[in-house]
Amino acid sequence: MRIAVVVGSIREGRRGRGVGDWVIAQAADRDPEYVLVDLVDHPLTMRYEQKLDKTYDEPSTQAWSDLIDSFDGYVFVTPEYNRSVPAPLKNAVDLLFSEWGDKGLAFVSYGGVGGARSVEHWRTIAATLSLHTVSAAVHAGLRTDFDENGFAPQAFRAKELGKVLDALESLTERLRS
Repeated sequence: MRIAVVVGSIREGRRGRGVGDWVIAQAADRDPEYVLVDLVDHPLTMRYEQKLDKTYDEPSTQAWSDLIDSFDGYVFVTPEYNRSVPAPLKNAVDLLFSEWGDKGLAFVSYGGVGGARSVEHWRTIAATLSLHTVSAAVHAGLRTDFDENGFAPQAFRAKELGKVLDALESLTERLRS
């Protein structure tokens, strides 16, 4: 089983990569393989070709499709931008359709209120794509889980993430069978 940890921000000075690295470090001893997928490394077009047969004219979309389709589940590391989802991650999701279907999804969010509003929007979007979300999530606060050096989660966040990953792994295994 392979699970992608998708870092959903590409802004200069972003905080998401530190959060994504933390998720990968916390998941290092787990049985599924967790792989960091940073949107900065995948420049995607805004040209929508959404094809159910997973064949795309745009090379970057085809590469993205092949990568996303190779995973059994996902963790979105998502900031909250303007009380909603970040545009680069929304675009990356919208470029595809059937690649996402019938797979599990969990959230590690961050923002002024822990990214909660972003996660709520993602849940609605995920349902449309037949992505099945786990109810537990990690909501890191900008004032409580970051310092001048970057992501510095409170001690209880590791246990919180463990519950999220347990739920995702269980869901993903059920969806695979």
